[in-house]
Amino acid sequence: MALELKELLGFDEMRLLPSHQPAHRAEPGVSAGARRDMLALALEHCPALLLDERELQRAGPTYTVDTLEELRAELGSEVSISFCMGLDSLLGLPGWHRWERLIQLAHLVVVTRPGWQIPRDGEVAELLARHRADAAELKRKPAGCILLREQTLLPISATGIRSLIASGRSPQYLLPERVFDYIQTHQLYKSEKQ
Repeated sequence: MALELKELLGFDEMRLLPSHQPAHRAEPGVSAGARRDMLALALEHCPALLLDERELQRAGPTYTVDTLEELRAELGSEVSISFCMGLDSLLGLPGWHRWERLIQLAHLVVVTRPGWQIPRDGEVAELLARHRADAAELKRKPAGCILLREQTLLPISATGIRSLIASGRSPQYLLPERVFDYIQTHQLYKSEKQ
């Protein structure tokens, strides 16, 4: 999904930011280091996608707003920054730390997913009504737009892969071979908690 977004929207770069300790969901069942290693393996032959480890260097919960403030400070006020997320994340946005600030720091590119509906009322619907734009707007402004984008989605999820492993089944062809080898070597996701 990240590579497709980068290419279709003409982004100069696409960074993937593994979280040290996600604040809006349960802590992952494997270490941040193991998740970083798996992502690095997945990106080995994809120079178009960059691993950004800044969130792994923070202690405690990781907040997207802090990351976007850092990026904005590094890149300046005129550079267009887009934060990409799934529609499921957008729907939960009012539960995020300082979520109203996100749209001031970056554009939000929201990938629609099967089974999820765009809300017709509430805080997220109001946010969409005020900020929804087309792809061309992402290049004209540094922040402030929301782009809804349908993607070519494969019916593969991290939750599904973890469940397969926990039940003793193989996810071998659902993820890069090097990541599958890493999971096997380190015996990750063997219990449902992970």
